[in-house]
This record gives sequence, structure tokens and C-alpha cells, in this order.
Amino acid sequence: MDTFIYLFAALFSVLNPLGTIPIFVGLTSDYTKQERATVSLKTSLNVFIILVISFFLGQYVLTFFGITITALRIAGGLIITSSGFGLLNGQFSKNKGINKKVRKEVEERHHIALTPLAMPMLAGPGSISLLIAYYQDHNTTLEIVASSFAILAIAIAIYFILRGGHYLARILGSSGIVAISRVIGFLTIAIGIQYIISAILTIIRGI
Repeated sequence: MDTFIYLFAALFSVLNPLGTIPIFVGLTSDYTKQERATVSLKTSLNVFIILVISFFLGQYVLTFFGITITALRIAGGLIITSSGFGLLNGQFSKNKGINKKVRKEVEERHHIALTPLAMPMLAGPGSISLLIAYYQDHNTTLEIVASSFAILAIAIAIYFILRGGHYLARILGSSGIVAISRVIGFLTIAIGIQYIISAILTIIRGI
């Protein structure tokens, strides 16, 4: 249960689906209610697939490229911390790689469930590196099952948050979403720094 709660909270902070609402609302402003529901479902499914692949196969990618878990923790920690600062500074879209050119392209194509929504806005480098590092320390059968349910739970949460995105945007307003995103940003920074500290302690113990 502790594994489920920790990983769910960590993923929710790093993915920050609430921070995606303004962009989702903007990209789907001309969509019908059914089309928005379809995009929400496809986005959550894409996120689930990306996270599951990262969790179970990420370690083999590290082995193939000869990357140590310590290096991954430091790199992932820096990325997660950078994302957190982006949330605190109100630059969520820019920090996730959603510039004006990308925004214009997706508005013209209308294929937004995979990119930019699922990746890189939600399942980006921060969440991928977090899952790869997490698997290294929590790979018993019970922990893997709990982690899998946590990934499924975050995907379901993303679906309902995006599904009610236009409603939440009206209730919370832009200022409310920004305030929540900044609180989540602070937690995200803490998670990133903790990963860096863990990596440094590992290096010190190995000396």
C-alpha cells in the first residue's frame, strides 16, 4: 500500500495533469463533448502505455547504453527539478516543450492525444526516469504489482481530469489552476532533489 501511495503521489506531482488543463481546453475548444471524451481516453491510454514500457523495459535500455542507475538518478533529478521550477514560474507549457510552433502544428493536425498531450506534456523525461530508477529499488513481486496499479490509477485520474477539463477550468479559473500547479511544482522540486541526494550518497558510499 505504501508503494502504491508513494508512486501515485510522485507520478501525479511530476506529470501534473492539472497543469495540462489550460492547454487541453485551448486545443479542444472547437471539439464536441464526445470528441473531447475520445481525446481524453486516448491520451490516458497513451500515457499508461508509455509509463508501463518505461517501468518494465527502461532498465534494459540503460544496460544497452551502459548507463548506471546513479547517472540516471542525477539526470532524472535535474529534469524533475527543472520541471518543478517551470511550474513555480508559471512556464509549464514552455518547460514541457510546447512552443508556438508545436502548438500551431497540433492545432492544424488535430491529432493531439499522443503528442503533445501524452508526450511530452504528461509522460515526459521526468516521469520516465523516475519510473526506471524506482524499479531498480522496488522490484519484488508485491512492489511490482502495487506499482502497476499506481500507474493504472494515474492513467485513470488523467482521463477524468481531462474529461472534466473544461468544467474544472470554469470552476478553478486560470488563477486557481496556476496556484495548484505551483504547489505541485514545489513538491516536484523536492522529489527531484531527493533523487539527486540519493545518487550522491550512493557515490559517497562507494568511495
